[in-house]
Amino acid sequence: MGEIAERYRRRADAFEEKVAAVRAEQWGNQSPCAEWKARDVVGHIVDMHGVMLRPVGRALDAELSVQDDPLAAFRGARAAVEAVLDDPGLAEAECDTPAGKMTVADHIDQVVSDDLVLHGWDLARATGQDETMDASDVERIWASTSAIPAEVVEQYRTPGAFGPGIEVFGPEVPVPAEAPLQDRLLGFIGRDPAQSGGKVGGA
Repeated sequence: MGEIAERYRRRADAFEEKVAAVRAEQWGNQSPCAEWKARDVVGHIVDMHGVMLRPVGRALDAELSVQDDPLAAFRGARAAVEAVLDDPGLAEAECDTPAGKMTVADHIDQVVSDDLVLHGWDLARATGQDETMDASDVERIWASTSAIPAEVVEQYRTPGAFGPGIEVFGPEVPVPAEAPLQDRLLGFIGRDPAQSGGKVGGA
C-alpha cells in the first residue's frame, strides 16, 4: 500500500468511527459550520468523495443516501475512493484541479483526505466526541496550509471564488500564539476551537 493510500485509510477509519458513534438524535445537532448540522458534515465529505471520482469516470453509488444512512453512505464513498487509490493506472492519472494539474492520488491526498481530519473535528464537536486530531496530521496540514501564498489564502476565504456556495476557509479566528498547534490550525482555517458555533468555510 502506498503512503497516500495508507494515510487516507487511517484517516477514513477515524472518521468512520466518529460517524458510527453519532446517536440518532444527534444528527440534527449544530456543527461549528454555521450552515451545517452534523448530518451535513458527513454529506459534504461524501459529496467531496464524489468529486474525487469524476476525473477517472467513476461515481458514487446513487442508492446510498446520507439522509437515509450516513454511515452506509460514507462506507460506500470511501470504498470507491480506495478502489481508485489501489489501481495504479487510476491513481497516477493526471487531472485538472484549482491548484493546477496533479495526479488523482495527490488530489485525493490534498483535498478529501485532509477534509477527513478537519471535518472529523467538526463532527466530534457537534456530537460531543473526542475532538483530538492525530498530531502527525495536524503537523502535516499546518505545514501545507501555512505555506499557501497570501493571495491564494485570500481566494480561499472569498465565498464563491471556486464556484457557487464554495468557501474553502472562513475568516481567520484569532488564537493565542502559545495555543496548541491544533487550535492554531483551526483558527487559521476559520474555526473557533473555543466555541461550537461561528462562521467557517466548507473546506
